[in-house]
Amino acid sequence: MKIYCSGIGGIGLSAYASLQKEMGNEVLGSDRHQTPLTQELEAHGIQVVFNQDGSQVPDDCDLFVFTEAIPISAPERLRASELGIVQMSYPEALSKLTDSYTVIAVCGTHGKSSTTAMAARLLIETGRDPTVVVGTKMTELGGRNWRRGDSSLFLIEACEYRKSFHFYNPQIIIMTNCDGDHFDYYKSLELYQESFVDFLKRLPQSGTVITHLQDADCDKVARASDRDIIDADQFPLIDLQTPGLHMKQNAQLALALAEKLTISQEDAIAALAPFAGTWRRMEQKGYYRDDVLVIDDYAHHPKEIRATLNALRSRYPKRRIVCVYQPHTHNRTIELYSQFTESFTDADLVLVTNVYDARSDTETETVDMPKFVEDIAKNSNMTALTGGTLAAAKHVLETSVIQPEDILIFMGAGDITDLAGEFAIRTAMASRESE
Repeated sequence: MKIYCSGIGGIGLSAYASLQKEMGNEVLGSDRHQTPLTQELEAHGIQVVFNQDGSQVPDDCDLFVFTEAIPISAPERLRASELGIVQMSYPEALSKLTDSYTVIAVCGTHGKSSTTAMAARLLIETGRDPTVVVGTKMTELGGRNWRRGDSSLFLIEACEYRKSFHFYNPQIIIMTNCDGDHFDYYKSLELYQESFVDFLKRLPQSGTVITHLQDADCDKVARASDRDIIDADQFPLIDLQTPGLHMKQNAQLALALAEKLTISQEDAIAALAPFAGTWRRMEQKGYYRDDVLVIDDYAHHPKEIRATLNALRSRYPKRRIVCVYQPHTHNRTIELYSQFTESFTDADLVLVTNVYDARSDTETETVDMPKFVEDIAKNSNMTALTGGTLAAAKHVLETSVIQPEDILIFMGAGDITDLAGEFAIRTAMASRESE
């Protein structure tokens, strides 16, 4: 097949494209900008263009795959329609790719990528040789977000946005939590959780749900599915190489998966204990001015922020934690406003940048940033400052915020990661070797 991927630099579609290339298909695609992910695709022999006016879609294409962010009115989709090319969204195309496999799907409001990564490590280390698509980069996958295995197991991260996960037909579902997000699409928590129930009901009657039954939302949703349930809370909280109670709870889900697949708990714990995290999940990027540890993290939901900062506070109880937070979409910030303002209690100072407006075509309201920052300071009982643009935030950090021995964490799902890279002047590895 000849497959064209529109938005190929996305974390999900890039993995799909790489797998299709690995399976012998001709793959090419487009994106708006060059990124490390597009560079990795090119290194893998996939042609990537940065012109999305429709002119690059080949006449002899067999399949056109697009990310959820590409609307039906986009020039490339219009061109594909003119040419009569079969079009599929990324989750629909990934579902077709998994048809002949036993699918293990990881879903949830938070923790999907970390839990998928733990499950991948478990399956690889215990010889189960899975194919994997995960929404982050893993050391265990050679720094990639995909793996082609030779067994019948296919492990995927299943996103709930716009009910994308309803395309999948898994035999096992791991549900980390389901406490609510994406309220630009789901108009209420009830509708959000109904979508999870519908996804769980896509399991065959013999299928299995793995979740935390001590979580009231998970308990309600799992029982409504009328499928077999394994309670992850019955498994131990094991020590990992990455900090945080939330990470230990994710590992419980992987231990439950091990039991389902008849992997001994001894082997499962041995496989999971060395887990040291993934790309943009409390990732130690390097050092600034020799003694300021720079961390990059994807958290963009109140519970994720709270869990990440709590983990850092537990690991570094005597060091000052400076959080540079980039809100991700106005809608999410407004819908979860009070929760956001209470989420930074474990930081000593937070610098809030402008909102990363990932969905400008659907946003109807904007955040009152001065008030938002004021409310964070009041409700999280700490110092909060307005950062403005990333360039302005960098100037403030360098001239009036950063102190020796700080922990400097950059947090958000947008381009805040670029700023983390600019501050990580010395690599973490080089620093450890010199200490």
